Amino acid sequence: MTTSDLWIAMPLLLLAAGAMVVLLLGAIVPNRYGSRVAIACCVGAALWTLQTPPVVTASLGLAATPVARLFTAFFCLLAASVLVISPGYNDKRAIHGEEYPATILFATFGMVALAGATSLLTMFLGLEAMTFGFYILVAMDLRRDASSEAGLKYLLLGAVAAGFLSFGLALLYFASGTLQSTAVLKAAAGDPLALVGWGFILIGIAFKLSLVPAHLWTPDVYQGSPAPVVAFLSAGSKAAAILFAVLLLDAAGAAAQLRTPLLVLSLLSMVLGNLAALQQKSIRRMLAYSAIAQMGYVALALACGGSGGYLAALYYALVYALMNFAAFGAVALFERSAVSDLIDDYKGGGEREPFAAALLTLAIFALAGIPPTAGFTGKFMIFAAALKGGEVTVAVIGILTAAVSAYYYLRVVVNLYMTTSGERCSSQITTSEKTILSVVALLLLLLGLMPTPLLDLLVLPGR
Repeated sequence: MTTSDLWIAMPLLLLAAGAMVVLLLGAIVPNRYGSRVAIACCVGAALWTLQTPPVVTASLGLAATPVARLFTAFFCLLAASVLVISPGYNDKRAIHGEEYPATILFATFGMVALAGATSLLTMFLGLEAMTFGFYILVAMDLRRDASSEAGLKYLLLGAVAAGFLSFGLALLYFASGTLQSTAVLKAAAGDPLALVGWGFILIGIAFKLSLVPAHLWTPDVYQGSPAPVVAFLSAGSKAAAILFAVLLLDAAGAAAQLRTPLLVLSLLSMVLGNLAALQQKSIRRMLAYSAIAQMGYVALALACGGSGGYLAALYYALVYALMNFAAFGAVALFERSAVSDLIDDYKGGGEREPFAAALLTLAIFALAGIPPTAGFTGKFMIFAAALKGGEVTVAVIGILTAAVSAYYYLRVVVNLYMTTSGERCSSQITTSEKTILSVVALLLLLLGLMPTPLLDLLVLPGR
């Protein structure tokens, strides 16, 4: 291993070493320093990534491209933010032990490995390492049967999706004879066996992105998991899955071959996701079906490929992660004050929990695509790419479904502010929690008003 290899691999080493140290601390001084050490490791890995690398590609199958470094820093800071907002919620639910911060570090390790991977094998292992961490985190609330049920469903369906994905990648390897992502995808272009492999890969991606019909796990997992875990799952795993899809499709130039199935998945997800969300009484399940619809918009961007679709998908991956982190961060604050997940229980929330209500309102506006939030800019980029790519009909349907979604989104805001409760704020929000969530809220506004700095960083290799 050269010095350059070590430099590029350092974020992974910090996360892996941090996870092991956290577990060891749990045996020596339980429930004391685990979260602090994990936060320090995540921040350290993010800061390391912000430096200029000595080389772009290492011999370990990792790269430090601008996109890889951006997503690495994002995943690390996202994990640190989740660890900051978790203690207050976990104390209420009696979720203790160093396995929680350690598992978050392991899941982040998988995301970071995926972000910098140059090999199909490394990409797959990173994606599944992340998913394996979420299997554990989803079932972390041992006192709730719903959490165990959600973990089991996620595990069983995730294992099936991993089988499809691995078989598809194996077919690509068989068609090309190499695992290097760019080489294998170019060598397999036009091969009938590789086309079958792409079909299996698309099934795996559909599961990771919660695209219809591979979406059935999403509402149960979102409802049964601890709220900070859902914030991490809905933000981190979706961003990682979108990055995985973009890296594969862009390297292979396969958008044209997969255009029709991607458009079908997009249409089904946009329509069914939004229609199902209209019927939900639980805010968690409403946000879950909203996620299905939102990923339908991303699938539309992926179908448009190089005509601005990949750029729109990567931008929306980061923006959507911020929106969902803010939404479920607010849900976690509400649930700490004994509010259930029923939308009706949020009546008068603007009086009881003014900070959480304001944060949730901003996240809702962003998810609905209301300007000047980043959600509006992201949807505008996706539909612009669709129109540029000639998908006028699908774009119009997407715009109409986005308009329909405003009803169930704004219903939450109406409950927060159009009804009164006469109760005071009943939960204690720490300064660190307020700081993290306020920064996320500020980013949702700044990235909507000034998206150019972020877009300049989203440069794919070879472009």
